[in-house]
Amino acid sequence: MSGVGYRQLWAADPAGWRSAGSAWAGLTGPVHRHADELAGTAGRLRSGWSGAAATAADARLAGLRDELTSMAPALIEADQTLAELARQIAVAKAQLAEAVARAEAAGLTVDRAGGVRAGPAQPASTAAIAVAGAAVALRAAMGRADAADRAAADRLAELARAAGTGWASPAPPGRPATGASPTVVRAWWSGLTPAQRRWLVGHEPALVGALDGVPVAARDQANRLLLGGRRDELLAERRRLLARVPPGPLASVRLRALAARFAGLDALTERLAGGAPRAYLLGLDPTGEGRVVVALDDPDHADRVLTYVPGMTAGLDDAPGELGRAARVLERCAALAPGERSAAVLWLDYDAPDFLTEAASAGQARDAAPALHRFQEGLRATHEGPPARQTVLGHSYGSLVVGVAAREHGLAADALMFVGSPGVGVAHADELGVPAGQVWASRAPDDVIRLARPVDELARPALLGAAPLAAVLGWPDRTGHELWFGHDPADAGFGGRVFRSGRGGHAGYWEPDNPALDGMARVVLGR
Repeated sequence: MSGVGYRQLWAADPAGWRSAGSAWAGLTGPVHRHADELAGTAGRLRSGWSGAAATAADARLAGLRDELTSMAPALIEADQTLAELARQIAVAKAQLAEAVARAEAAGLTVDRAGGVRAGPAQPASTAAIAVAGAAVALRAAMGRADAADRAAADRLAELARAAGTGWASPAPPGRPATGASPTVVRAWWSGLTPAQRRWLVGHEPALVGALDGVPVAARDQANRLLLGGRRDELLAERRRLLARVPPGPLASVRLRALAARFAGLDALTERLAGGAPRAYLLGLDPTGEGRVVVALDDPDHADRVLTYVPGMTAGLDDAPGELGRAARVLERCAALAPGERSAAVLWLDYDAPDFLTEAASAGQARDAAPALHRFQEGLRATHEGPPARQTVLGHSYGSLVVGVAAREHGLAADALMFVGSPGVGVAHADELGVPAGQVWASRAPDDVIRLARPVDELARPALLGAAPLAAVLGWPDRTGHELWFGHDPADAGFGGRVFRSGRGGHAGYWEPDNPALDGMARVVLGR
């Protein structure tokens, strides 16, 4: 598609590029299996063969296995490249369709080659200006597609060259210091060659996958390489539980919870294997309740980025459902602004409360806040091109996580949103550190969270013991609008802005017919 023209863009099929990318990524499984077979063969040879020839054979097998292993990041990179091309072409096609529709609505004619002419009813005084404006819009769409095509061609050419010279170089020297800022990490990563980066992805995926400040594509490559090991961790946990004789009621409960995490991981793995937009795995920890960070589309190349923080009981078991909520906001963004590119991230990198007794305390929100702060800083550091509009959305207890992170650490965000909130840990919107008018909230009229009121004076000592944040907020300073963790952000007196929600209870904000879904999408888009 070099020098993308009008007809080529209309005929382009983004789904075909996505499918081709998925096929490349699908080869990582066979590559890993062959590498494991070589390791097994080497082990058997070592057990019954010694001497110089045996040593040479062992070294050769190790080299072959290393070559196979080093291919995996490149296969995933090919998938990412083609998925990025598909996404950019899809946006360009939407821009083209919008430009044609506007031209025709203005009385202009766009021919099959992309030429623009004034219609017979077009006044001569405005015809030239209208035609020129329509032509500029058409060229912008084709220019976007052409730039995407050239970028993809360059990346694929570099991969082809690497196939001949070696996928990865020797281990690069130096690593970021523990606790290094995402900006420092980004600078370190930018100083590496592509071959050095692939070596790190292939040999130190746990490091690369967890580092805020490493680009999204590289973190995705690393974390996908770890997927098999994460599943093995769950299998090992199940074996330990089954080894207990008799298992006992507690083990049975844990086995059911483990089965739910397995189901969540399987559904997540299936989503990572295909679908539009492409999913990027930015973090996964199956231990405990499970933690996961997944992006839909690449935030490093999006114009608008949503980070969604779920609330109470969220874990690996229901991560696919939470990801579905982020996807619905993204879908609505695409419907409202088809010519703009948005990405959404499910950020579940904290231990969400499982019980009301846990949710009564701000402790888990305070524990989560530094990680959310670093993640948002990382998104800023790795973004390509003009800064994206970044929005952070918290639901239920997740809104407290967002509020505490913004208040105590600061968030790299242009807007904050709270839905179904029990309070966000501040008394007024101006304490959250985002631009004026960019704190938004919504609460359904039948959301039970409205009942999360401060306890009366008799129970105040117990509250202050369980939730010390209450003391900071100075409860009980009753205005009639306090919730458990502070002033209701959906109340006008909080100082934020409110968008409407229909009925749907505590979890209905993402239903297709709920106006809250449109409200969330419009905040993400900045409209």
